Amino acid sequence: MDPVQIALLALLAGAVIGLGVSALVFAALRAAQRAQAEASASVPSGILQVLDAMDGAASVVDASLTVVAASPAAPGFGMSAGEVISVEDLRALVRATRTSGGAESARFRMRRAAGGTALLATEGRLVSARAAAIDGTHVLLVVDDVTEQERLEQMRYDFVANTSHELKTPVGAVSLLAEAIESAADDPPQVRAFAVRLQAEAARLSRLTGRIMDLSRLQAADELPEPRDVSIDEVVAASVESNAVQADSVGVELLRGGDRGAIVRGDPTMLIEAVSNLVANAIAYSPKAGRVGVGVRVEDKVVEIAVTDQGIGIVEADQQRIFERFYRADGARSRRTGGTGLGLAIVKHAVQRHGGEVRVWSQPGRGSTFTIRLPRAIPEEVEKPRRRRKAADSTDRRKAADSTDRRKAADSTDRRKAADSTDRRKAAEPAKKRRGAVGAERAPQGEKKI
Repeated sequence: MDPVQIALLALLAGAVIGLGVSALVFAALRAAQRAQAEASASVPSGILQVLDAMDGAASVVDASLTVVAASPAAPGFGMSAGEVISVEDLRALVRATRTSGGAESARFRMRRAAGGTALLATEGRLVSARAAAIDGTHVLLVVDDVTEQERLEQMRYDFVANTSHELKTPVGAVSLLAEAIESAADDPPQVRAFAVRLQAEAARLSRLTGRIMDLSRLQAADELPEPRDVSIDEVVAASVESNAVQADSVGVELLRGGDRGAIVRGDPTMLIEAVSNLVANAIAYSPKAGRVGVGVRVEDKVVEIAVTDQGIGIVEADQQRIFERFYRADGARSRRTGGTGLGLAIVKHAVQRHGGEVRVWSQPGRGSTFTIRLPRAIPEEVEKPRRRRKAADSTDRRKAADSTDRRKAADSTDRRKAADSTDRRKAAEPAKKRRGAVGAERAPQGEKKI
């Protein structure tokens, strides 16, 4: 055979093989589509409509662990229609449900199955899964993301535990001091000494319960009840004044500076408490003869209140947790100064209620700066005159327009009157000429008669 014939035969053989492979692929796709259609058809009536309407993740799985129907959110949990479940724990839950024939549930962290390569949007999240047999072939699988719920439950548990611990210390001290006073009833100096300590513990207990109530009040609602214009100058002045005695007692100098006249919208009492907490913390963690500064800076739409100290500073690992309730970066100093561990948590929630944020910069040995950023507001006493000026300008423009219209109307009237007068004069001139001509004719006739 010559080369041309060999090439033609090879081309023909390749075409036949290509057609055969294409036919096999097409047949496999058709078979898969038929199998999926049969599986979908075998799903009990109404299940597909329910899955389409669900916000959560749910699917129907057949005997081969293939998802035959799924809700819109299911793919994010490794349950895509027409594919095998990609999460090993969900597979195990479906197998357990088939074995028991009843309903099963489990809680676990999402992770891909061995050998899985697809990245899950919920990987690492804590989920609660429930599976129940629909019929002899299909299993209904429902998955809920409970990560946030678990976090809130843990926060609630920690809050109760920490509150109980913090309250137990002053209550126990009060009880012991009361017993000591009773035992030392015949020793007046001892009674006075125990009474002073008792008053200190009672004041500590009062501060703690007050802070807990303040924090609960801040967390009770997301919006301010009656917001109004608040002068930052007054907030800073009140905060510095309320901590002046504490600063003098430890030899710390309080300084204030920055821009003046800043206005924000909110609750003045809440803002004073937040800034006062920052100033009190700065004083408590500053050395003797140190300085604490309170500065204000006004940007375009933001008012910043910065409280800076020259204290011991905060390590970076603690900076992420200092706004948590009852967390203390330096527990020994906090107990020595009577801190409750709730001051910064109150600051955070108070600022968030005003639509702002709190930032912290700190370096061990150099001090810390806490900055409150709040949305700037235009004061009412400025806005009202502005509105009055706008209204007056509008009134003046209307009056000017009315005056212009009246002048135009008067000018038009004058022009019409002038035109009428001109017309009358023009009409009267021929009559005068005729009367003059008649008089001229009569005068000579009269002279002839004389």
